[in-house]
Order: sequence, then C-alpha cells, then structure tokens
Amino acid sequence: MNFLNITDQQLVELGRNKHQTYINADPFPSGYFDNIFNPAMLDQILEEFPDLQHHPEYAYHDQNQVKLAANSEDRFGPVTKSFMHYLNSAPFLDFLSALTGIENLIPDPYFYGGGYHQILPGGFLKVHADFNKHRTNGLDRRINVLVYLNKDWEESYGGHFQLWDRDMKECKAKFLPIFNRMAMFSTSDFSFHGHPDPLTCPPGRSRKSLAVYYYSNGRPAADTNPGHEATDTLFKYRPEGDEEAKKQSSLDKLIYGVTPPFLYFGLKKLFKS
Repeated sequence: MNFLNITDQQLVELGRNKHQTYINADPFPSGYFDNIFNPAMLDQILEEFPDLQHHPEYAYHDQNQVKLAANSEDRFGPVTKSFMHYLNSAPFLDFLSALTGIENLIPDPYFYGGGYHQILPGGFLKVHADFNKHRTNGLDRRINVLVYLNKDWEESYGGHFQLWDRDMKECKAKFLPIFNRMAMFSTSDFSFHGHPDPLTCPPGRSRKSLAVYYYSNGRPAADTNPGHEATDTLFKYRPEGDEEAKKQSSLDKLIYGVTPPFLYFGLKKLFKS
C-alpha cells in the first residue's frame, strides 16, 4: 500500500528543506503539510473510523475537554493499523528528525494518549501543554503529529488547532483541520495548544483525527518547567473566553484540598467514564 503521494526519500528531503521554517515558527517549532498522504488510503481510514460516539474507549467531559478517543490496536481497522505502523517506522522518523533537528527519536507502539480522536458538535479542548513523560517507560515526549480526516470542512465549523504564546496573551497561529492535513509541533512544557472554542459543525459531522507522539531519552532543560508534573496535562486559560472553565478549575482545586486523594481521583475517573 502506498501511504504517501511522494517517496520516502522525497519526504526526508522535504523535512530538510523545511527545517529552518519549522524551528523558527512562532510561537514554538511547528508547522503543517497538506496532501502528503495518499488520499485513497485516508478514505479507507475514514471508512474504518469506529463509532466513538456510542462506543468510545475514552470519553472526557469536564471544564477542560469534551472529546472521545481510542488507541488500542484492536479498535484500528487493517488500513489504519498499517498506516499507524508506518508513522512509527524508520522512514517517517528520519523525516521527523530532518524537519525538527531532534535525533534518536523513539516511537510509541502503544499509542499512549494518541490513536483516534473525535470531537462532536459542542466539544472542545482547552489550551494546554501535554504530559511530558510517557507514563509506562518514562521517556520524554518531543513531537506531536496530527493527521486530520475532515472532508469539506468549512471555516465556520471551527475546530481550528491553535498555538498560543508562553504567556497566554495571544494565539500566534491556527490551522483548520481539513482532510489530508498533517500538523505537527515540538512538545515542551510551554507548547500551549488546543482548540478551546466549542465546535460549531452541523449535527452529524464531527472533527476526526489520528494522533501519534514521539519520544527521546532526555530533553533540553530549556523545554522543562519544574512546576509541571511529568505525567500531567497542564491546562491554561485565555485572557477572555474561558471564564466558566476558570471557575470550575478553582472549585476543583478547593475540593481536592479537602478530599482524600483516593476518593477525589476515583470520583474524577467515574465522571469521565
């Protein structure tokens, strides 16, 4: 099966050619590529996309996120499985290293936190910095790759992938999640991103994507924030537009302060399921 519209060698050369543009992007190293992948292959992946609305593996519903996900390989169709394995292969890792300058990248065969992502109308994902270490192997998270699967996606539907500055004062870049667009960025404790506004696509439509993350053994000290726990997602709120989330977050902190941890996290897990 042809995963790409170009050869592996051309993909690596594209990474070399776009290296300076990528590492100098504002507000942090990032970018996107359109029509890199074989569209017929992505059509098959869309056909295989599971019914996460009624049978999610993970369902998140709180002040910070309303989204669905699945990352177990037994939920992947055959074409999806082959494509996800390609994204973890040496040729694709060579492209990522050429583009980002990060050497000795390590893929995640467990797709921890990745795999299928879906957001229904009204759903959102507040701006955040990702967990910075793999919960199982302790490796350092370095790159996110997102492949969007949304055909005929209109600007008015929203769902833009937003990149925010370190001080959370301004959205510096945003990408529409259109079909056959691959967005990527280098992850750090300060790579704040998300799509914080509720999705406004029509009923029956949703924002679908595949997510794959890449790791290394160690990372630069400049990428770290001592206050960011290794396996936690750090949500950040915009100057305007996240008032309700801020209030709920403050309430959660108050409840956490007076509730035994085993009870608090047990209830959180119950309400997310």
